[in-house]
Amino acid sequence: MSSVRVRPIVWSIAGNDSGGGAGIAADLRAAGAFGVHLCPVIAALTAQNSRAVTRVEPVDPRILEDQLAALEHDMPPAAIKTGLLGSDALVQVVARWVDRLRARRAVALVVDPVQASSTGTVFADEATLSAIRSLLLPRADLVTPNRCEAAALAGIVDDPAALARALRAAGASAAAVTGGDEGGELAVDWIETEHACGWLALPRVDTAHVHGTGCTFATAAAAALALGFVAADALVLAKMATANALRQGYPAGEGAGPVAAGAGFAGDPGLLPTLSFDTEPPRWVPARPVADHRIELYAIVDSAARVRQVLAAGIRTVQLRIKHAELPALEEEIRASVAACRECGARLFVNDHWKPAAELGADGVHLGQQDLAALGGAGRRAVADSGLALGVSSHSLWELARAKALCPDYIACGPVWPTTAKAMPWRTQGLDNLSWWCAAAGAPVVAIGGILTAHQVRAAASCGAQLVCVLRGLGDTPVSTVPFLLDALHAGSTDTPVAPPALPHPTIAPPPRSGTTNRAAA
Repeated sequence: MSSVRVRPIVWSIAGNDSGGGAGIAADLRAAGAFGVHLCPVIAALTAQNSRAVTRVEPVDPRILEDQLAALEHDMPPAAIKTGLLGSDALVQVVARWVDRLRARRAVALVVDPVQASSTGTVFADEATLSAIRSLLLPRADLVTPNRCEAAALAGIVDDPAALARALRAAGASAAAVTGGDEGGELAVDWIETEHACGWLALPRVDTAHVHGTGCTFATAAAAALALGFVAADALVLAKMATANALRQGYPAGEGAGPVAAGAGFAGDPGLLPTLSFDTEPPRWVPARPVADHRIELYAIVDSAARVRQVLAAGIRTVQLRIKHAELPALEEEIRASVAACRECGARLFVNDHWKPAAELGADGVHLGQQDLAALGGAGRRAVADSGLALGVSSHSLWELARAKALCPDYIACGPVWPTTAKAMPWRTQGLDNLSWWCAAAGAPVVAIGGILTAHQVRAAASCGAQLVCVLRGLGDTPVSTVPFLLDALHAGSTDTPVAPPALPHPTIAPPPRSGTTNRAAA
């Protein structure tokens, strides 16, 4: 039996750029960066170079039908990306085929509503726009217009967040209104998805070679959806791939040269974007060196008495996690834990309860993403101003991007292994994702979730985790178990590092894509 990995198939139904910059040419480069196979389905022929488009000729609908029929059974798609569709008749063909394919299997649809070239040539008339609006948006898992394209589709002129919401109201499951062509120090896109909304931000790449940027972004998102990522995570990867493509743009002719997405983009911590909490202004946090951080065992306990036990066993970083307690009792537990940690020169993080943690002298606080969202902007600023070190949970790529925006002292990656400590909707990260987190996060990473044995502690340390969390693995008598865990920790820190994968694996199950239109339009 062959051990060759089967590559997901993406159909790109788009225009051919005779200059090799945008359209199908850019889509092929983007798909290659993700390791998926792209089938180039030509919807329009263009005569263009790096300076101008001189002719656009949509194909006969029968030719488009024949191309799709040839692929239908031999190379069925996991995702379809549409680009330049030069007539309403071609939009109708695409909509019929999406329905036909979805009757048999799940197929993601990404709509890049290309309306004009960067040099000003108009590609879509009102009839085509109307067809995209009525036929493709209700079927789209994701739509990726720039601001002008979004305004034309939504029929309103507004800010990107309002435009994205309007596109979702029109039927698209998710929307990203891109802002790479709007100027400013940051290139920011507003994303509106089931799991996350906010500004996705990276520093603008200073280059004249930008031909094919929008095509690259949309195809990268389609490739990520084909690999099983949900829209919010797919957009993080698309942002990274597009920035990488801009960095590698090159001259080809006298005008703007093509962008060139390349493999390995996801391993660069400088390409991981930040994600704001809703409408908070976007910010950029550069990657920080983590090699000088000492690797530690991180004990999670539920009482001051347990704090004293793990300190006596040799642990010097402790989290006090008390989920349900009246305030006087909670404060007494924190006060006693602070005193015990100070005696030993240890650090104390308090889970969730940041106000009493700050008032009573704890070193830090650990907060989950839902807790941070519930605090609101003023609450998050108060946490930042409290002087507490901040630890933030992350379970998916969009959570990692949002955690990065907070510039925390550490980012937790979990659950690494299955855990019964609390119910979680996420798939396990495994050692592959843990090693990728450690390489890409640009901040110290904590391994958490299901770590019960010395073997697991060593494996997590060999992935590059700066702290390794243990809860149930501490046992009833930490003074007996912790020495073995500490030995394993230090052995793992000197092992040959686990090489991170080119891409992480998805940790959120994608939504069902049965039927023809999505729930928003039903």
